[in-house]
Amino acid sequence: MDGQFKRLLLQALFSPSSAALGRALQQHRIASAPVSDFLPLLPAGLKERARLLDNTGNLPVYYEQLREQGWRWVALGDADYPPLLAQINDAPGVIAVRGSVEALNAPSLAMVGARNASADGIDNSRRFARKLAASGFVIVSGLALGIDAAAHRGAVSAGRTVAVMGSGPDCIYPPRNGLLASQIVENGGALVSEFAPGSRPLPAQFPMRNRIISGLSLATIVVEAAIKSGSLITARTALSQNREVFAIPGSIHNPLSKGCHQLLRDGASWLESVDDIFQAFGDFQRSVEACGIHYEAPDLLAHLTSGLNPLDVLQERTGLSMSELASQLADLELEGWVERVAGGYLKRQVSEA
Repeated sequence: MDGQFKRLLLQALFSPSSAALGRALQQHRIASAPVSDFLPLLPAGLKERARLLDNTGNLPVYYEQLREQGWRWVALGDADYPPLLAQINDAPGVIAVRGSVEALNAPSLAMVGARNASADGIDNSRRFARKLAASGFVIVSGLALGIDAAAHRGAVSAGRTVAVMGSGPDCIYPPRNGLLASQIVENGGALVSEFAPGSRPLPAQFPMRNRIISGLSLATIVVEAAIKSGSLITARTALSQNREVFAIPGSIHNPLSKGCHQLLRDGASWLESVDDIFQAFGDFQRSVEACGIHYEAPDLLAHLTSGLNPLDVLQERTGLSMSELASQLADLELEGWVERVAGGYLKRQVSEA
């Protein structure tokens, strides 16, 4: 039996209980054990799946179609299975991957948040993802509307991103993010699914997907979240996996900030600029700089004095439109170069590495 088809067959046998397949693969080597050895380890509710061995149905058709689209299957224990993901207690046994498998092994940060995000939340997600991707991190998210999509788009514009799906590889959900999914792959990132072909995006599958988002990542960044939300589930899952959690503070009047504020009260790290990330992962920053990637002071910074810099004064000095000036200042604030205060902006002292 072809090794790739064997992985797909095992995924189909155990789906949606991929963690059970992960535990089974700790007992049997996928390369040497026949598929029949895995049948006694099927969860009780999936025993009827054994008939797949005699009648694979549409599985060979799915297999050929998905392979033509660039999908491949990676099993726990394979050399290219993501090492961070392998460390979690409920690691998926087989993941389908379209795009760069190497992207799953690179230093990654998860970014999650509300689907019905505010304009500020969308902007923060896009800007942080762009800056962090440009710094060398792979941004991991869930391809959902709102914060997820903004994170993917920001990362695609400057680096790589990975989208973890809550459906089978043949079902991009939501459909309107189909083009975004293609852009992720074309720009060196990857799509990932633990579910068998034909699996619809059922609500119960998204919390399962979330453990992979955090499991692939050094840390999870929560941009916006209500008190009861999937994003907080992802953050708590990250903590249970002994991973860092960062939260972006927001307005006390925004209900989507309450989840972030709760995480901060519970001990999550405060995230206000990319410097906060680099302070937590200094070894990564040093390795990036060792490769010759350095961050020069932006041109706009030369127009800021050591005191208070009002917006109208900065506009007069730079000649920029107010919208372009505000956009560049937002980037400088995110990167830690300036601090927004009442009446304008202050230049911050940024140490040179």
